Amino acid sequence: MKLLQIVVCIKQVPDPEGPVDAFTVDSEAKKVIPVGIPPVINPFDENALEAALRIKDTFGGKVTAISMGEKLAQPVLRKALAAGADELILLVDQHFKDLDSYSTAYVLSKAIGKMGTYDLIITGRQAGDWDFGVTGLLIAEMLQIPGVNLAQKVEMRDDGIWVEKLTRHGYELVKVPKPALITVSNELGELRYISIRALQSVREKSVNVYRAEDLDLDIQRLTTRKIVTLSAFHGQRECRFIEGDSHQQKGENLALKLREDRVI
Repeated sequence: MKLLQIVVCIKQVPDPEGPVDAFTVDSEAKKVIPVGIPPVINPFDENALEAALRIKDTFGGKVTAISMGEKLAQPVLRKALAAGADELILLVDQHFKDLDSYSTAYVLSKAIGKMGTYDLIITGRQAGDWDFGVTGLLIAEMLQIPGVNLAQKVEMRDDGIWVEKLTRHGYELVKVPKPALITVSNELGELRYISIRALQSVREKSVNVYRAEDLDLDIQRLTTRKIVTLSAFHGQRECRFIEGDSHQQKGENLALKLREDRVI
């Protein structure tokens, strides 16, 4: 039986769980600068990795995690290996800095094509930094394979890949042939627990690093994000005390004030 080949795209982002005051906005450089915030794997991509590992647990196969960026921290991304991925590929080059979604998908599609055959590509629904949410389906379009968005469950069956796709009022069951690309939502579930021993065991495991020249890329097609303006919100706060002769009256006055301010 042919070995099932699963590719998971993961992105390194500043920890979105970090405190708000740890991020500063440089309006002139049009950048959000994290201060003292360590990088992590994009939480939505951890959902994608968990989806791949569940399929591997059931059907076997090989899971390859792939990440692209200018400065990638191997200790962070090796978490994918500690969780159960079999191979980690890093695409690291100065040309990969601040790329827009189309260019990011272009580079990833070229890298996946270089890998040879594959049965399933899984990505997170969006990145935790820019939240564009289009890269996954762009990869599917460039590879000319079916793409299904916002999956909460993915199953491999003899007649194809079955996906529970989230909708506004429930979910839709979709069947696609292999190979296909699926973007998963956080409803699928969090990444499994990773022990300290597992993290230590992958410290010396080899990682494949590709540069731009290693891929069949047209550098002229790569474009960076175009940010028109970027500024931090500076709101004003005002403390008000709600008075009343009784708890009931205070509650009523609070409700009236919230309605007046259009909070409720």
